[in-house]
Amino acid sequence: MRKRNVIEKRKHPRIEKRLPFKVAVGGYAFETTTQNISCLGAYCHIDKYIPPFTKVAVKMTLSIMSGKNKRQSYDINCNGVIVRTEDDKKSGFNIAIFFNELKHGPQQKISRYIAQFFPKKS
Repeated sequence: MRKRNVIEKRKHPRIEKRLPFKVAVGGYAFETTTQNISCLGAYCHIDKYIPPFTKVAVKMTLSIMSGKNKRQSYDINCNGVIVRTEDDKKSGFNIAIFFNELKHGPQQKISRYIAQFFPKKS
C-alpha cells in the first residue's frame, strides 16, 4: 500500500517522525521512538503492557532550527496519560499518550519542532 500525501487539517498537526522518547511509570522506564507526535501527544511502541488511563512521565529532546542553519536542542519533560494501548501483532504494544500536564513553553517548542517539517506558507 502506498502512502498518500495528506494535508494536515488538525488544529494541532501531527507528524510521522521517529524521535527518541522516554516513558516512565511505576519504577519502569522505556526508551523508544515516536511513530508520530503533536503538541498534544505522541504514539509509540513499548515492550510491556500499560493499561489506558495510566499516568506516565515523558522525556524527549527536540532539535529545532533557530536562525541561519543553527540547531538548538531542548529537553522537554512532561506528564501524560495513556489514552490507547494496542497489541502489536509482531511484539509489544503501541500506545497513544496525551500530554495532560504540558506547560505553554514546552508546548510551543514542540509546535516549533513540528512546524519545521511543514512547507513554509508564502
